Amino acid sequence: MASSTNLSTYWTFLVSVLLLSIVHLTNAQTPPTGCGDINSIYYYLCDLSAAWGIVLQAITSAGIVSTFILIIVLIASIPFIQDKRKKSMVGTQVFFLIGTFGLFCLVFDMVVQKYFSTCASRRFLFGVFFGICFSCLWAHAINLNCLVRRNTGPNGWGIFGIAVALSLVEVIINTEWLIITIVRTPSTVQMPCAIENQDFVMALIYVMFLIVAGFVSCWPALCGRYGHWKKHSAFIIITLFLSACIWIVWIVMYVYGNRQVGNPTYWDDPTLAIALVSNAWAFIFLYIIPEISQLTKPSLEQTFEEDIYPTRGVGYETILKEQGAQSMYVENKAFSMEEPQSAKKPVSPYSGYNGQMRSSVYQPTEMALMNKKTSELPYDIIIPRATVSTNPAASGNSTMRAEDAYNAQNRHIANNGQTSSPYGQW
Repeated sequence: MASSTNLSTYWTFLVSVLLLSIVHLTNAQTPPTGCGDINSIYYYLCDLSAAWGIVLQAITSAGIVSTFILIIVLIASIPFIQDKRKKSMVGTQVFFLIGTFGLFCLVFDMVVQKYFSTCASRRFLFGVFFGICFSCLWAHAINLNCLVRRNTGPNGWGIFGIAVALSLVEVIINTEWLIITIVRTPSTVQMPCAIENQDFVMALIYVMFLIVAGFVSCWPALCGRYGHWKKHSAFIIITLFLSACIWIVWIVMYVYGNRQVGNPTYWDDPTLAIALVSNAWAFIFLYIIPEISQLTKPSLEQTFEEDIYPTRGVGYETILKEQGAQSMYVENKAFSMEEPQSAKKPVSPYSGYNGQMRSSVYQPTEMALMNKKTSELPYDIIIPRATVSTNPAASGNSTMRAEDAYNAQNRHIANNGQTSSPYGQW
C-alpha cells in the first residue's frame, strides 16, 4: 500500500510539472496583439500593448524622409548660393545631415530587442553618429569666429576636414572600447548586452566634450565686428543648449531613474530611442532648416552695392521721367512749322495795340511774315524797325507780336503816303 501511494504521488507530481511546462511554453510562444508569426525580438515593432515602439517608428520614419529631402534640397541649392563663404559650409552641413540620418535609423536598432548584433551596433553607432553631428557644429562655430572678425574664414575643404577629424576621434574611441570589452571575455556570446549602463555613458565622454566645446566656441562669435554672421551663431547655441538638456535627462534616467521605476530592463531601450529621436528633430528644426533658409540670401556687401547702384528700369514711368521733357520739346519743335503763330502761343492781355509803336525792340522772324497771305504782303515793304514810343504808359509792355508790327507798318505807310522800299523808285 505504501509503495502504491508513493507511486501515485510521483506520477501526480510529474503530470503537474508537464502541464505547467506546456502552459508556460504556450504562453511564451503566443505573439502579442498585433504581431503575427515573427521572431520575438521584433515584438516591439508591432506590439499594440507596448505602443512606444509603434509611435517611435512613425516619428522616426518621418524624420528619415525629412532628412533625405533636406539633403537633396541642400545639394540642389548650391548653384543659387551667391555668397562663397556660405557655399563653403555646404559640405559640412551635408555631413551633418548624414549623421542625423544615422540617428533616425539607429532608433530601429533600439526598438528591436537585445541580442549580440543589436547590442554591438547600438554601443558603437550611438556615439559615432552623435560625434559626427556635434563635430560639424563645432567646426561651423570655429568658422563663424573667423567670419565675425575678418569677414573671411577657412575654405570649405578645411572646415570639412576639421569636422571629419573630430568625428574620427569618437570612432577610434568606440572601436577600442568595443573590441576590448568583447575580447576580454570571449566565451560569453551575449557580452555586448551585458555591459552596464554606467559603462555605456562613460564611453560617451568625448561626445559630451564636443557639446560643451561647440557651445562655448559660439559665444565669442556674437561679439565680432561683422554682425550679420551672428544669427548663424545663435542657431548653433540654441541647438547645443537643447541637446545638452536632452542628454542630461536621458543620462539621469538611463543610469538612475529607470532603477527607481523598478523595471530598468524594459525602460532602457525606450530611453535611448526617445533621446535619439528628440535630439535628431532638434537638429533639423533648430539648425538645418534655419541654415538652408539663409543660404540663398545675398550677403550684406551685395545688398549694399545694390542699394548704391540700383537697377534702372525701362518701364513707361522711367521713360517719361528721363525723356519726357526732351521728347515733348522735340515734338513741339517739329510741329511748330505747321501751326499758326496764334495757335502755339497764347495771346497776352497786355499785347493789344493802342495805335502807337511800343518801346521794345522787336524783329519779326520769317515764319511770322509767312503766316500772312502773300496777296496782302507788298514786296517793296522793308522789314519794320522799332521806334521809340511817345506814350510812357505803354512802355511797360515789352512784348509785341508780328501781326501787330505788320498792321502798324501798313498804317504808317498809309498815313505818310510813301513806301519804304530799300530799292527806291524805279
